[in-house]
Amino acid sequence: MAHLFRDLSLGHSKRESTPPPPPLQTKPPPMRTNKLTSTDLQSPLGQLASQLTDTDLRLTAYDVFLAVCRTSASKPLSTSASSISDSPSQNSPGQNHNHSPSSPALQRSLTSAAASKMKKALGLKSPGSKKSPGSGPGSGQGKSKRPTTVGELMRIQMRVPESVDARVRRALLRIGGGLVGRRIESVVLPLELLQQLKQSDFSDQQEYDAWQKRNLRVLEAGLLLHPRVPLDKSNNASQRLRQIIHAALDRPIETGKNNESMQVLRSAVMSLASRSDGSLSDSCHWADGVPLNLRLYEMLLETCFDITDETSIVEEVDELMEQIKKTWVILGINQMLHNLCFAWILFHRFVSTGQVEMDLLYAADGQLAEVAKDAKTTRDPEYSKILSSTLSSILGWAEKRLLAYHDTFDSGNVYTMQGIVSLGVSAAKILVEDVSTEYRRKRKEVDVARNRIDTYIRSSLRTAFAQRMEKADSSRRASKNQPNPLPVLAILAKDVGELAVHEKQVFSPILKGWHPLAAGVAVATLHSCYANEIKQFISGITELTPDAVQVLRAADKLEKDLVQIAVEDAVDSDDGGKAIIREMPPYEAETAIADLVKGWIKTRLDRLKEWVDRNLQQEVWNPQANQEGYALSAVETLRIIDETLDAFFQLPIPAHPALLPDVIVGLDKCLQYYVIKAKSGCASRNTYIPTMPALTRCEIGSKFQGVWKKKEKSQNTQKRNSQVATMNGDKSFGIPQLCVRINTLHRIRSEMDVLEKRIVTHLRNCESAHLEDFSNGLSKRFELTPAACVEGVQQLSEAVAYKIVFHDLSHVLWDGLYVGEPSSSRIDPLLQELEQNLLVISETVHDRVRTRIITDIMKASCDGFLLVLLAGGPSRAFSRQDSQIIEDDFKALKDLFWANGDGLPADLIDKFSATVRDVLPLFRTDTESLIERFKRVTLEAYGSSARSRLPLPPTSGQWNPTEPNTLLRVLCYRNDEAASRFLKKTYNLPKKL
Repeated sequence: MAHLFRDLSLGHSKRESTPPPPPLQTKPPPMRTNKLTSTDLQSPLGQLASQLTDTDLRLTAYDVFLAVCRTSASKPLSTSASSISDSPSQNSPGQNHNHSPSSPALQRSLTSAAASKMKKALGLKSPGSKKSPGSGPGSGQGKSKRPTTVGELMRIQMRVPESVDARVRRALLRIGGGLVGRRIESVVLPLELLQQLKQSDFSDQQEYDAWQKRNLRVLEAGLLLHPRVPLDKSNNASQRLRQIIHAALDRPIETGKNNESMQVLRSAVMSLASRSDGSLSDSCHWADGVPLNLRLYEMLLETCFDITDETSIVEEVDELMEQIKKTWVILGINQMLHNLCFAWILFHRFVSTGQVEMDLLYAADGQLAEVAKDAKTTRDPEYSKILSSTLSSILGWAEKRLLAYHDTFDSGNVYTMQGIVSLGVSAAKILVEDVSTEYRRKRKEVDVARNRIDTYIRSSLRTAFAQRMEKADSSRRASKNQPNPLPVLAILAKDVGELAVHEKQVFSPILKGWHPLAAGVAVATLHSCYANEIKQFISGITELTPDAVQVLRAADKLEKDLVQIAVEDAVDSDDGGKAIIREMPPYEAETAIADLVKGWIKTRLDRLKEWVDRNLQQEVWNPQANQEGYALSAVETLRIIDETLDAFFQLPIPAHPALLPDVIVGLDKCLQYYVIKAKSGCASRNTYIPTMPALTRCEIGSKFQGVWKKKEKSQNTQKRNSQVATMNGDKSFGIPQLCVRINTLHRIRSEMDVLEKRIVTHLRNCESAHLEDFSNGLSKRFELTPAACVEGVQQLSEAVAYKIVFHDLSHVLWDGLYVGEPSSSRIDPLLQELEQNLLVISETVHDRVRTRIITDIMKASCDGFLLVLLAGGPSRAFSRQDSQIIEDDFKALKDLFWANGDGLPADLIDKFSATVRDVLPLFRTDTESLIERFKRVTLEAYGSSARSRLPLPPTSGQWNPTEPNTLLRVLCYRNDEAASRFLKKTYNLPKKL
């Protein structure tokens, strides 16, 4: 800490008698401003309307000081050899220094044995003794001499030459002779000095004229321009004095005791100075009007600072201040005004000496504590006006720095911030709590300190934010020719984040002394500033671009960082920081990113769906299109889906796992749409199964049997062909094309597993993925497409099987097998053509679905075989002897699918041929047994109501040797007289359709 005070040992001093040395720098040179007229800090004590300079005021203040000290004791002034003999005056020849007066007060010896009481009161410590250049041993002529009296110290501090000091003392000695029984405040000092000193007391006429004009201007200022008691406009004395002064300023007046002009001047002056201010004293009021008295007192207080080190207070400040306070009787100063003026002097000295000596600032702040006590005890309007002006000046200076403290403070001077904040808050509290009439009237409970700090934080950070924004814009413009330049708001987010961290580390710890949530307010302000920019940016985004994502991610990171700082700062607050967090409504950057990504996904999916529609319309399902035997449109669809997934995971967004389900659901629906379209129009098993003819009984031995059988055959063929006419006209629904469709659906189903594994790989490489994203498998799976593929393959496989059996081979099955004599229309032609179709299918379909399709063909063949036996129409009739032929043909059908072990597995063949195997024994059973069995199962099915008349059992299509309709059909096709009679008698069935 820099020294404020210097010890004055008897042998060493930094002060020379005449002239004073230039100031010595004990610190790096501060930035200086004019001590009392700094453009940055005007004096609040008031500006004089007269032309008195600072030098005039200083000399006048010295006159007053000498006068009050001269009369403060009853003893007459005596010569002080120590004060005048060592340095004879060179400015006033002929002066007798042995008669220069000196009062006991001025003669008081100076000591530095004990620390100053005033310094202790101001919280200041005395540093160790320091020697200035020229004050040590061996310094020769440069050795300076220590003043030994208060009077001499005051003369040196006020830069008054000894010749001037001696002249004033002589005049005071003469004046003192006429003050028998009167106090010094009962005379007008400038008037008495004008009368006592002649031109001969000065070195030349010019010096005398300047001195006379100064005293006349002092009279003008104290009696006419700034009087203690307001002037009446009709006051003749004031008009007369104004005329005398103006004339004297142009032409010096004679000031002899009996001179007429002097008597006129005295008359006017005393008339004005003697006016009562309401007190009972007989004081003359010539220097106690505001602001003249304050400016003169300001000059006196300035002497407390060492002239060789302007940031230090002299060690003898207690003795000096004791003498200075004696001027109160002339200047009209009291303790309250003294406290206020001294606070201002300390503060102003801190400012004018470069704002480096913090002890001055702390001393000023401590003095404001005394001012605050005074302000609570008085309602004097004049004092309140001066108080308000002074505090407003201090507060204005402080706030000029604190409202933009990021510009004011850096690492080199941040140590001054706490003192400036404390001073500003102290001034603000007095202004609000003790000066503000509104506050007094309403008596609001206001936390002034917290409110001011809140204002400083918000103001400074808004300013800093605007600067960062301008800097970010400049940075963007400078890098526009570089590849991939950062967007402005991304740069700004980074800068604001750094600003927040700097605020938290550097400024918030200081400001937290007055505001518990300093860091929280700071980040809330930055959050709000950035919110204005990011909200406008988000409202203007129409599509997902790299710049947009970069900005939104930067905004999201910034917001998380700011909120984290706010939460940490508020951990000990009453509400846990809820109020601050409420000031930070979310940017919704993640939501904006999600919305943009969803828009991106929708665009991609819509485009994919349009592509699927267009390409499926052009798809011909050509088996030779590629070696794998699946559709090219599927290849392209899967490729686009793969590209979409890659593109999604390449998006520079933080929320891939969160948005992945939207992508998968969308792609799943597109693939499901493809599968549904691929199988649409391909019919099903029921499309190809012929309608069963009505039940008839056999006509035994009719010679016209062949004729009506052919007619019946023609009718059945026409009826069946009408059902599948729509399938014959479109080549895209042929067996090879249907097989390509099956291959395609199988390929899509297989690719689902590959896609899901690829998605997991993408997730592992995703920076934002978490463990739960891998454990939750459902969000990565395609659910609709696999089920649609399984269903589609099943539908198409059955369609292929039943189309082959009931449509493509109908001429050898439905139209040929067992028509007429069973022995001459056996199954061989069917097996031959069936084998050819099996070879085509084996070469066309994928290995993984081949068994399924051949199994479905076998099931269709078994269904067709049974349909011929049980619903083949009147063209077919079987005797018991034909049962062997039927069984042999069925064995040949099974052998075709077994293919000596190279075909379907035996257990699979047995499983799907079980119904035929169970029904065939009925064709070996005798007619009577069949009739009895039919009656029994019918009665069991229908109960006692069937005893009077057997009901006709409906056709279920589920053939079974114990099912009534199956037994009835075997009887219908039994070429036997007993069966025909039973059917005629029981149901009156016709012999032909």
